[in-house]
Amino acid sequence: MRADRLVSLVLLLRQRGRLSAATLARELEVSTRTVLRDIEALSAAGVPVYAERGRNGGFALLPGFRTELTGLNHDEALALLVAGSRRGAQVFGLGSALASAMLKVVDALPESHRDAAAGVAERLLIDPETDLLSRRVVADEVPDTVVAEVRRAVFAGHRLRIRYAAVGRSPRWRTVDPIGLVTVREQSYLLATRSGADRTYRLSRVLAAEELDEPAQRPDRVDLDRAWQERSTRFRTGGDQVAVLVRVDPARREDLVGTALAVLAEAADADGRLRLEVTFQDPRHAEWALWQLAMDAEVLAPQWLRSSLRDRAAAIATRYGVSSHDGHASVRTGRAAGAAGVADAAFLQGGGQGGAL
Repeated sequence: MRADRLVSLVLLLRQRGRLSAATLARELEVSTRTVLRDIEALSAAGVPVYAERGRNGGFALLPGFRTELTGLNHDEALALLVAGSRRGAQVFGLGSALASAMLKVVDALPESHRDAAAGVAERLLIDPETDLLSRRVVADEVPDTVVAEVRRAVFAGHRLRIRYAAVGRSPRWRTVDPIGLVTVREQSYLLATRSGADRTYRLSRVLAAEELDEPAQRPDRVDLDRAWQERSTRFRTGGDQVAVLVRVDPARREDLVGTALAVLAEAADADGRLRLEVTFQDPRHAEWALWQLAMDAEVLAPQWLRSSLRDRAAAIATRYGVSSHDGHASVRTGRAAGAAGVADAAFLQGGGQGGAL
C-alpha cells in the first residue's frame, strides 16, 4: 500500500507542480506527518523532490523528471478517464484506488496529449447525480468495511458469512458462496449461491460481513451479465406482481414503460393511442405508476385498479372542493362536482373493456 501511495505522490507532483503538505495529505487521504515521511523516503530513494519555503511554499520535483510507466495513446487514455468518471468504483469501495489509477493514466500519456485528453474528459459527464428535473439519484450507502470484506471474498473465491436484513424480516447470519458484484442505478448487489440455490443480496442490507477460509463452491468462470439477466427475469416474473392493460397517449409511453417491470404486449388502437400490457411489482406500485399519468392513460384491466384510481380521484376532488376559509365555497363546490364528473367519465370511458386480464 505504501509503494502505491509513493507512486501517487510522485504523479501528483508531476501533474500539478508544487503542492503543500496539507494538499498532498488531502489528496492521498493520509496525515501530513505521513506525507512528510513519504517525502523523506522518496528523497532517500533518489527521487529529486525538494521543499520550497514561504507562504506559497510546498514540495515539487526538479524540472524534467519523469517516471517510467507504460504509455497509452490518446483514445485509450480518454476511454479510461471517462470510465473513471462513473461512480461504480465508489459503490464497491474502490474510490481511492481509482483516483490513483487515473493519475497513472494521465502520466502515461505523451506530454503533447496530456492536457488535451484531460480537457476532453472534462466535457463528458456520465450518470450525473440529478436529471433535468433535479430528481436526485440516491446511491446505496454501504460501510467500507462491509464492501471490502465482500469484495475480498468475491475475488479470492472464498465463502462469505453475512448478516443480512431482508425486507420485513429480522437480520440474521447466513453463509453464501459469492459469485460477483453488480451495480445498477447506484444500487449494488452481491450475486451468490446458498446451499446450491441462486441468491441475490442488496449490499445496503448487509449489516456485517466476514470472509471465511473455506473455498467457495462456484464455477471457475462466470458470465456475470448473463447471470444478472437470468435473475432479473426471475425477479420480474415472481412474487405478488400485477399485470395491467393500459391505453396510453404515445407521448407518455416512455413514462409508463419506465415505471413498469416489463412490457408483455403492445399494439396501436385505431385512434392512435397505444394499448400495452405491463407488469408492476405489486398493487401499490401499479396504482402509484398509473396515477402519475393522470388523463394521459386509462387502465382497462384489472377492475380493482380502475376502481382504486376512481376513488382516489374522487377523494382528491372532495379535499380541494370546499374550504370553510374561502368566501368562494360555492364556486369550489361546483369545481369539485366537475372534477368528480371527470373522474366518473374517465372510469366509464370504454365501458365493457374492464375486467381481469
